[in-house]
Amino acid sequence: MENENTRKPVSATEEARQSRITERLLADRHSLPLSITLHLAPGVLIVAAYLLIGEPLAESIGYPPFLGWAIAMLLALLPFELGLLLWLGRRRNGRFALRGVVHYLDKPLSRGKLVAIVIPLIVWFLVVSFALTPMDNFFYEQLFRWVPFEGAGGGVTDVLSGYPHSVMVIALAVCIPLTGLAFPVIEELYFRGFLMGRLSRLGRWAPVVSTALFSLYHLWSPWVFLSRIIFFLPGPWIAWRKKDLRVSIGMHAGLTFLLQTFGTIALLLNLTP
Repeated sequence: MENENTRKPVSATEEARQSRITERLLADRHSLPLSITLHLAPGVLIVAAYLLIGEPLAESIGYPPFLGWAIAMLLALLPFELGLLLWLGRRRNGRFALRGVVHYLDKPLSRGKLVAIVIPLIVWFLVVSFALTPMDNFFYEQLFRWVPFEGAGGGVTDVLSGYPHSVMVIALAVCIPLTGLAFPVIEELYFRGFLMGRLSRLGRWAPVVSTALFSLYHLWSPWVFLSRIIFFLPGPWIAWRKKDLRVSIGMHAGLTFLLQTFGTIALLLNLTP
């Protein structure tokens, strides 16, 4: 009886603590320091998971670091971003649901309008990111050559070069459902639906700040910070204006899925340079 009585206050205290955390995270507005922390924390965890687990594991099985980043995101991004959203959903709704946690889920745009918006956004993303590659290379050469990650400063083909053809194909193919589809969708739910929706005190600057912090979250490629803001901003901006999260999901996940799928096919058919 004595042990049982001593456990009850601890349980009540823990419940009160979780309630305070839930209330703060689900508030209509986040303070800027809290928002910055929630934007950058998963990036820190991903880098740590890569250095401690992803990179050594990929090397030990003879696969490129590209796969190591997918492993790191599986270990850090998935539980932190999606796990936090589902935990908050359970706290708020009594079940694992995103309603009330993630904003812009009401789908005000028709499918036709959504497609008409997303396709130009994908084209913008692709063309502008390619056009800004020289700027990325300049920043890498001038400021970030010290970054310790293998393959830093290069593209996917540079990271994969030097490995057997079959290894390159398998590495890319395995990553399609992860870095090509699932992870971008989770990032949009977390960064745009959860965090951007709570930057309302910033008004029309909310999507700009959201995109800048999202770009900064990519701690593994800081030389792309400025260009990522430029080619990525239209998606969050229109998602914010239209109150439809599918816009940024369609642009982000749509492009990564297409690039990785067609890139894998091209590599499989020996069509890459």
